[in-house]
Amino acid sequence: MEQPLSSQVLPTTLGALKAHPLGDRARVLRSVKDELRENLIAKLRAGGPLFEGVLGYEDTVMPQIVNAILARHNFILLGLRGQAKSRILRALVTLLDERMPVVAGSEINDNPYAPISKFARLRLEEMGDDTPIAWVDRSSRYVEKLATPDVTIADIIGDVDPIKAARGGHILSDELTIAYGMLPRANRGLFALNELPDLAGKVQVGLFNIMQEGDVQIKGYPVRLPLDVLLCFTANPEDYTARGKIITPLKDRIGSEVLTHYPETVELGMQITAQEAWVARGTLPLRMPDFVAEVIERVAFEARTDKRIDRRSGVSQRMPISVMESVVSNAERRALRMGSDEIVPRISDVYAALPAVTGKIELEYEGELVGAAAIARDLIRRASDAVFRDRAGTVNLDDIILWFEDGAALQVTDELDASVLVKAFDVVPGLTQLVHRVGLAAPGDTPVTAAACELVLESLVARRKISRSDAGHYGRAPQERRARGGQQDFGGGLSA
Repeated sequence: MEQPLSSQVLPTTLGALKAHPLGDRARVLRSVKDELRENLIAKLRAGGPLFEGVLGYEDTVMPQIVNAILARHNFILLGLRGQAKSRILRALVTLLDERMPVVAGSEINDNPYAPISKFARLRLEEMGDDTPIAWVDRSSRYVEKLATPDVTIADIIGDVDPIKAARGGHILSDELTIAYGMLPRANRGLFALNELPDLAGKVQVGLFNIMQEGDVQIKGYPVRLPLDVLLCFTANPEDYTARGKIITPLKDRIGSEVLTHYPETVELGMQITAQEAWVARGTLPLRMPDFVAEVIERVAFEARTDKRIDRRSGVSQRMPISVMESVVSNAERRALRMGSDEIVPRISDVYAALPAVTGKIELEYEGELVGAAAIARDLIRRASDAVFRDRAGTVNLDDIILWFEDGAALQVTDELDASVLVKAFDVVPGLTQLVHRVGLAAPGDTPVTAAACELVLESLVARRKISRSDAGHYGRAPQERRARGGQQDFGGGLSA
């Protein structure tokens, strides 16, 4: 069995490198794009997922990324926020070699067989086979930068450093006076630039020059920098296609445009949320009713189709993840206060997680008039209705509706214990029997029965058959209030 690089004694001089199996000249001299291509081919032959933790892209995004790497293309991921673009780019490092030899002391990972910086060239001329060699691990070969309008050429490419010039006695035009930017420091690796359209035009020109010609002018001094780097970008599709956002020569040098997307099914979204959300708290065991988890996920799906929410901004997959964590936190707080032996979230806990919803949506003008909190509550009700319809099908709810129309009411909050709620729900004709009959909860399972009854009531609110106040008060539908002149509320979580 081959010994892993991490446990091998690696050569520390150029002469030792030449004699070492890892110092094969052809292998060390290959470009980073060839390296990625070769390792990708090996991974494809071995089978299995290319990138751990990236779900839902197996048949859509991943084949396009594979094609781009096999074609040795620089590429851009076009998608709305929260579509795992950054995670995919960071996962590309797994396709790099475990370690890479460089000239020790080089700021730009100079290849010992083909140095590009003046520092490395001089060192090799002076020391020959005694030139010190350092080893860079794959994680250090990934450089990421968020493009903003204030990013400069100095940040990306580099700038003249007067202090270097003074200490070394160099003239300013000497290459040894350059303080290299992020792109040269990514030499022989991956350079990822997020939100490319936000990069100033003059910086885009500099980026294009170094991609196309391998040179750049720093403070008016031309410098040759034939970098070996895979360039990856991300952008919002609308920003990327808008005229004037990207300079045409730079856009032309990007070999592949890959479109990402949100989960295509609720089930897939639930898998992603379950993978990413922090729910194992270590205080009490968690028992998450599957219909509550589905309601949380459907809130995001409802938001992505709501005309009051800005679709150009998108609804990040981080929203259901944050909502899930907030829901579990609220249920955890209740369980600790009540002395329960387990955490069982309910629909009222989803309402308690409103801050995790409102903070993740951007509203259109119509939505601004209504307000983020009101829209978030509407999303929860619509999601609850969709889940109940999907699981219960067509069931007769007339007895429950008539009970509320006759003036009865319920007060349901996230602070009440499940046993108290179930006693209240037992008063509503056929409610608890319904959730047991359609399989939402098992008879005798009090916490889940309480959650399931809340789901039914939320579904009726969404259909405007009954009403719900922001404080969790369920009663007669609004039109019934106007027609019949009020309602009786007997409070206490119970109804007359």
